[in-house]
Amino acid sequence: MRWVILAMLLSLACTTAIVATVCADDDAEVQSASDRLAQNYTEHSWIFVNGYMEESRILQTQKGFNGQKIALTTSGSGMATRTIDSEVYRDSNMDEASLTISANYDYRPYVPPLTQSDLRNALCAKNYEVGSVFSESYNIDKDLIKDTNIYQNDSFSVYQISSEIQGTARIGQRVQKNANTVPSFMMNGMYVGYAQIRSETIAGNTSVLTLPCP
Repeated sequence: MRWVILAMLLSLACTTAIVATVCADDDAEVQSASDRLAQNYTEHSWIFVNGYMEESRILQTQKGFNGQKIALTTSGSGMATRTIDSEVYRDSNMDEASLTISANYDYRPYVPPLTQSDLRNALCAKNYEVGSVFSESYNIDKDLIKDTNIYQNDSFSVYQISSEIQGTARIGQRVQKNANTVPSFMMNGMYVGYAQIRSETIAGNTSVLTLPCP
């Protein structure tokens, strides 16, 4: 009788161990599936430029020909006012990218000043867990008024910038969850002359990825 009870206990122990292993594998599969989804982000951006500007944005949700793709570029001299709202959202049921732009461009030639100041200001912030990087740099010809706020934790990043400059401003942003996903957002901008820049970018979820500053 004791042998029967012992055999039953051993069988129960083995069954419990197998169930725990299966659950762990299921959790790993769920985590792995989540790691293959593009990182979510939202962006709100407004600029005014009297001078010269170059901007580019690329949004995508999947590699290759799958998923959603949006590309936007602007370059030239004159007076420009533009507002952009963009986002990428992807989960197991939805694959979405959107971009809304409102702009007014007035062409005029721009001639940069013959002398430029050596006064510079730069900032770079990375969040390896989320997979986001933000950089801003300024070459100041006359003056710079800047207010930048950054908040980062293991779940999300918030980058807020409010700047007014006479000189050259460069802004770069990149959001990519990990090496198994595409960059869901890549942005580069250069603004020369007089510029006002207001923007907020929020990226979420988790990742581990080494990112270079643009």
